Amino acid sequence: MGQVQGASLAERAVGRLPRWAALTVGIVASLVGLVLATRPFRSLAVLVMVVILALVVSGVVDLATPAATRQRWLSLVRGLTQVAAALALLLWPGSGLRVITALAALALVVAGVTALVEGAGAEGSARWAGFGVGFAQVVLGVLALSWPDVAVLVVAIAFGVRLVVFGVRLAVGSRRSQASSSSGRPHSRWRLATSITAAIGAVLLALVSLLVQRGTPQVDAFYAAPDSVPTAPGQLLRSEPFDRDVPAGATAWRILYTTTRDDGVPAIASGIVVAPVGVEGPTPVVAWAHGTTGWATECAPSVLEHPFEAGALFSLDAVIKRGWTLVATDYVGLGTEGSHPYLIGEPAARSVLDSVRAAHQLNAVNLAESTVVWGHSQGGHAALWTGMLAGSYAPELVIAGVAALAPASNLAGLVDVVGSIRVGSLFGAYVVQSYTDTYADVRYDDYVRPGAQVIVREMAARCLSDRSRTCRFASFRR
Repeated sequence: MGQVQGASLAERAVGRLPRWAALTVGIVASLVGLVLATRPFRSLAVLVMVVILALVVSGVVDLATPAATRQRWLSLVRGLTQVAAALALLLWPGSGLRVITALAALALVVAGVTALVEGAGAEGSARWAGFGVGFAQVVLGVLALSWPDVAVLVVAIAFGVRLVVFGVRLAVGSRRSQASSSSGRPHSRWRLATSITAAIGAVLLALVSLLVQRGTPQVDAFYAAPDSVPTAPGQLLRSEPFDRDVPAGATAWRILYTTTRDDGVPAIASGIVVAPVGVEGPTPVVAWAHGTTGWATECAPSVLEHPFEAGALFSLDAVIKRGWTLVATDYVGLGTEGSHPYLIGEPAARSVLDSVRAAHQLNAVNLAESTVVWGHSQGGHAALWTGMLAGSYAPELVIAGVAALAPASNLAGLVDVVGSIRVGSLFGAYVVQSYTDTYADVRYDDYVRPGAQVIVREMAARCLSDRSRTCRFASFRR
């Protein structure tokens, strides 16, 4: 996290600043770094400015290193990289959260590599200190690039700690004599201990990232559109056995089928069919419209680790015991490509109705004509719309009833209260992303202030049940 390098920078700076200036800069840097490390997501603008400050301070001090210093070229590379990253952030502040973290992560990697090279040329504890901090910075930089869910967290803590250590060393160094501060050997044991601690912390964070990413859902080739897609809605395109969380006494398939977006635009959607085993004759159909799982493509229940829990279907066992067949759509845009029309009624209803049409084409199941539509929350909203559209859109289906549990039917009221519930900001992000993608007259700028747009878009990309949501949600609480 830059502890050893931070100490070295402070030692170089002490000899170039008046004592009062070094003390003042040290105190300010420590306070800013402490705020960044402990409250990294209070404001994206603050985060960017503090990262810029850390890059400028570190880069300028590196560039100001006397020419006689050993391995001068390493300081030049490190300094130029950090100053260039700071200038890029200043010139393009709206470039996006991923670009911001990528630039900062690149600076960490370069600083880490140069610290490793410097360590190789040093002796004794200085060598191991250089190895420790270099390894830590490289790991943190690579982690920030490869694990987008906590990239901002890694960058914020790394640069926050760097500023704290730099500030403390600068303030403390201002009280020493010039000879003491330039001796090159102050607190060598402390520097070695902190560098080893940084390396251990980086390894632990990397291990946590691997565990979390193992549970991250991935969309596979099943959801890709075939080369030839019928234009008629409700056509079964693909099916295969499905066994994740399927209860005893049942067999299941995931399906891919055609449906329709608004304005008659053809689309494809996916879903799950779960049928009881050993039931004679046609089985009644329960068309399940799932609750909120997210807005991004990988948030489809059939993709998630626990598909039925994710959609709030806690009664699947009871459905199977009664000899009913469950047909559960993912909705268009979840699993399949394209934007998901979250809380937009008509495309959700068509996804439900077309899933039932497609399920009737499965040779392995014998479905009765009677269908009951059942949904909760987002699914309750979809169920109500399904009941309204069934007669005109799918008149051949026999809809025996509609059960809508806690339907999200009052969108204006929902948006008004999302700020008062713990995960309300996530639901709000899904709504804004959905409506701005679907309707040309709904503009992002009208509902999300410019400083929060990057954060809201990042939030919308996370699934509600994703393990990494904890990191993401903690990141964006205000």
